[in-house]
Formats: sequence, C-alpha cells, structure tokens
Amino acid sequence: MRAKLTPFVLAAAAAVAGIAAPPAMAQPSPAAPASIRLDVRREKLDNGLRVVFAVDHTSPTIAVDVVYDVGSRLEERGRSGFAHLFEHMMFQGSANVPRGEHFKLVSSHGGTLNGSTNEDRTNYFEMMPSSELPLALWLEADRMKSLDISQSNFENQRAVVKEEYRMRVENTPYAPASLRRDELTFQGYWPYEHSAIGTMKDLDGAQLEWVRAFHDAYYAPNNAVVSIAGDFEPTEALAVVKRYFGNATPRADVPKLDEAKLPEQTAPREETVEDAHAKLPALLYGWAIPKARETDHYALELLAMLLTDGESSRLNRELVRERALAAEVDADTDRHRGPDDFQLTVKLSEKATVAQVDKLVTEALAFAARAEPTAAEMAKLRNRLRARFVFGLQSNFARAQKLAEMELYYGDANLLSTELDRYLAITGADIKRVAATYLTKARRSRIEVKPRGENASAPTTPAAKTYAPKKS
Repeated sequence: MRAKLTPFVLAAAAAVAGIAAPPAMAQPSPAAPASIRLDVRREKLDNGLRVVFAVDHTSPTIAVDVVYDVGSRLEERGRSGFAHLFEHMMFQGSANVPRGEHFKLVSSHGGTLNGSTNEDRTNYFEMMPSSELPLALWLEADRMKSLDISQSNFENQRAVVKEEYRMRVENTPYAPASLRRDELTFQGYWPYEHSAIGTMKDLDGAQLEWVRAFHDAYYAPNNAVVSIAGDFEPTEALAVVKRYFGNATPRADVPKLDEAKLPEQTAPREETVEDAHAKLPALLYGWAIPKARETDHYALELLAMLLTDGESSRLNRELVRERALAAEVDADTDRHRGPDDFQLTVKLSEKATVAQVDKLVTEALAFAARAEPTAAEMAKLRNRLRARFVFGLQSNFARAQKLAEMELYYGDANLLSTELDRYLAITGADIKRVAATYLTKARRSRIEVKPRGENASAPTTPAAKTYAPKKS
C-alpha cells in the first residue's frame, strides 16, 4: 500500500524541491535554502516549564513528548546507568495512577506510549487520538509531581534493567565492541566515555535513596520541555498544560553538567574484542569530533553519507557490492550536545581479511581528505538530505520530539526550521577539509572484533587495490 503523505509533508516536499505557487517558477540551485518554516508556538509557565506547540490538522491525532534535561552524561562515577534505571521507575505509578494503570489508560483510549534515555536527555511520550490530549498531559504531570518511589518498585525495575543489559549488551553481537569503541574515543571524558545503559556492577550497587534524590534533583518543571504536535488548538492546549503542570514545584538549583574539555588524542588507540555471538569479524572505528550544530559537524555528517549512505555510496559500492569484502558498512555521528564522535563500522564477509579491509578503508578516508566530492555526489547528498529532512518530520511524534530537543538543547524550537538550510550550505571543500582535519590516524580509535573460536589462519585474498571513487 502506498504511504499517505500529510499536507505538512507535501508542503515541505514542495519547498525543498523548489516548487512555489506559480507552476512555471524556476527551480533554485541545489544549495539554495529550503525555506521550510514550521508553525511553532513557544510558551513558558511561571514555574519554568517550557511548552512547544506544532499544529497539524491532517488527522485527529496528537503526540505529547515530555523531555527532561537529564541523561547519562550527568551521572556520577559508580552510578552509571542511573538515568536509564530511573526512566523505568517513571512507569511504576504516581499519586493518582496506580502501577500499570498508565499503560492501561493510554492503550484503552487508542494510544501508545514509551520512553527513552540517551546521554543527553530522557523523554516520555504518548501518541493518542486528539480528543485524549488532556489525558496524556494529566498522566505526565502526575508522575512529574508525585512518582511512587517505593522499595518494591525499585527492586522490580532494577531486575528489568539488568535483564535488558543481558539482552542488549551481553547477548548481542558487536555490542560490547561498540561500547568499547566509545570508551576509547571519549577516553578521559566521563560524560560520554560510559554507556547510558550502565554496568551490572553499578546497577547492583544502586540504592533507593539515590533514586529519590535523582527525582528531586532533575524531575522538575524548570528542567523539562513539554512538546505537543498534531490536531489541537494551541490556546486550549496551553490552558490544559497550565491546569495540570502549573502547580508543579520548580527546583532552584537543578544540577548542570560541568563542561570539561575532551582530552586531545595524539596517537591511535587499538584493541581486539572477542565476541561469542558474532559470526563474522568486524572493524569499528571512532574519531572525536565537534559537538552537534557546529559547521564542521554538519560537514562530517555529509561525509558519513558520502561514505556509506545508500548502495551507491563509496564504501558500500567498493566493499559490499563490487568486491564482496563486507556484509555491511555504516558511518554516522551520535549528534551529542557536547563533544561528539564519528563512527564507522565494517562487518567483514567470509572471504575478507582484516588487513585488506582496513587498507581499503584507510585509502577511502585519505582520498576524501585530498579530493572534493564530485558534482554528482554533492547533488545526490543534497537530494537525500532533503528527503531525509521532510520524511523525518512526517509523524506527529517525530515533530514533537525534534522540537522538544531543539528547545531543550539550544533554547529555541524554531531553530529546527533552519536545520536543512545549514546542511545544504555545506560545500565539497568543507567535506574535504573535515576529513583531513578530524579523521586522521593519530585521532583514530579502532576495535577489531574476532568471533570467539575463530580459526587462527585467516583466509588469503588478493592484494587490495588503491581506492578511488568511480566517475558518475
């Protein structure tokens, strides 16, 4: 079945494609501003709660996303995984909602819900019929103000999180290597050096008093953003927000991150990780890069796309399609608010050797550092950026989440309207420059994954050819 495009997406698609009211109007150049402007309204309650509205009457549905300015980057040593543990606690009931009722009330009224934690924030969301907006807001306000933090709830959710750790880390191929790559890339910078999921040791050592102190410290209205997207009237929605959240007590001194500097890396870091669940060897690379929304970060995101986004991307074509040396290749950034990382992962095929693939990857990066992308490559990148931006905002929840994070991280949800313009302003010279500046061997962290029990004698393959992208 063909996906139905909302008026928002159709209008946005027209804007990024350069389509205006008169059909005969000329198309802009590929790098021209996208001119997408989201209809965003921002408010702030007396207790410091920030509220963001984005109206779309396409369908009678809404999404509510409540984002708290607390993630694993704020955890103390010895208390890793605590932000994630507390995310689970937020579903254990509050003063007017018994344990398990939050899920029941949402699902019985035609909605879905969940929450997530990363290094930079924790969020909780509901997607419901528009008539149920008051219910979603009431549920979120009740647990912000009166969470049930009992010993039984705490022990129950600690066991759940430990089981999640076993499933997502201990029993997932390549996961331990990925965590170790982050540790090497951010070595000496605790906020991102450790994983948001934590460690078994720290989960075992967690105490109920810490949970209560955590809620008191961070789960306050002046440390949160409520974002609503979909079919509603802003004036009515604001009145409901004030009714349910207006009496939430602010905290005078919400703890903030001490913005320490990431130590400079001057020599490559390399390790080997044996993985009992991996069927094929892999190479995981990491480099420290500037924080999200800096000009160089946008260029590095385009470099990641140039290398691995789509079947015709450079490394996909070279390693997967033509030489069959890799089963999968992927590059991306984490888009951290603080120092960030550029990650490149190659899962080798059975016929490949680590040395051969490593050589080809090194040559691909060296080529990117000495030659700008071709005009055809830049056109492809811009087209994919436009499509990614438009379809990435199609759902109510996607808009609510992205607007909330922009408001929380950078102080203004309206900045989302200019994001695509900033990507499209990146030039081929920018991509070449950041490849040469950041993706150097001296700044590289590399993990080699060896399937446990792997035959010691690796297969032999022909010598690797020098990498160069084919002309389009």
